[in-house]
Amino acid sequence: MNQIAAAFSRRTLLIAALTGPFWRLKPVLAASKAAEPDWDLSQEAWRQRLSPDAYRVLREEATERPFTSPLNNEKRHGIYHCAGCDLPLFSSQAKFDSGTGWPSFWQPLSQAVATKVDFKLIIPRTEYHCRRCGGHQGHVFNDGPRPTGKRYCNNGVALRFQPA
Repeated sequence: MNQIAAAFSRRTLLIAALTGPFWRLKPVLAASKAAEPDWDLSQEAWRQRLSPDAYRVLREEATERPFTSPLNNEKRHGIYHCAGCDLPLFSSQAKFDSGTGWPSFWQPLSQAVATKVDFKLIIPRTEYHCRRCGGHQGHVFNDGPRPTGKRYCNNGVALRFQPA
């Protein structure tokens, strides 16, 4: 029995050591939401404000089906805003066609997003949210174009496009 307890303790310690730094990232998102108390709405208020699809993505961290967003083919100059609170998130100048089926950007606007680590697919991924309302936008990957090498893969239903 002591061997089992020791193995469990070692495993627990190893998991804590490996994931500990990731769990410390969660306060970044919490702090960003706390900085904007006007956007700490009840779930019912969010349901009234958003379409059912936008609610699932922004508030429940769902993912829309690829190739379903009209913003995927948007080519005009302008700014992409959070569909939850209207905070400007991305410039059309940072948009590129990633071929993934979701609007993709190589860089957000300054102070627009907050990140946290997502373990929903077991392997860690970087999830990003609107800095103001905390609405889930998508995930960021390291396979984007220069100059950043990042791909901010966004759910189209989480965005609102404002042409220039």
